[in-house]
Amino acid sequence: MSRKMRAPTEDRLMRAALHYLDRYGSSAGNLHRVLERKVWRVAAALEEDPASYMHMVDAVVARCEASGLVDDRLYAESKIASERRKGRSTRRIAAVLQTKGISQDMAETLLARDETTDLAAACVAARKKRFGPWRKGDADPERQRKEIASLCRQGFSLQIARKVVEATDRDRLLSDCDEA
Repeated sequence: MSRKMRAPTEDRLMRAALHYLDRYGSSAGNLHRVLERKVWRVAAALEEDPASYMHMVDAVVARCEASGLVDDRLYAESKIASERRKGRSTRRIAAVLQTKGISQDMAETLLARDETTDLAAACVAARKKRFGPWRKGDADPERQRKEIASLCRQGFSLQIARKVVEATDRDRLLSDCDEA
């Protein structure tokens, strides 16, 4: 027993936006994509043209921005802080912000103000994956190569990945992170 699809209205889209924003933080671009997908789904089920509803999506997103429910700068700042706590590189964070609809200029500005270095983030990532000085057992060259490759795939430079993986003293590496 499925519910009958009803054509999108601005009121229904606003309720959908509020429901989404109640559960997740979002940028204006991301909210626009979420509502756009909803409109496409409903329009396809009703065999109507989704383009005829897009002006409502724009209006709902504008209302959310005007009321302060959506603030790209605050969203980007919280996303950067969250990603840094997870041990993410600057490159990866920039890519995440871009997929969430944050402008490249804003992302670059906020990432430049971020005090966490890529070395400190790489240390967090290595600690979580038990790489470098956090690994158990010996460090044979093949294992080190795989650990370096893993950190490089996460967006860290080869220089930083090598420094973290080849470190033998955890405390000295962490003090280097604090100095940087």
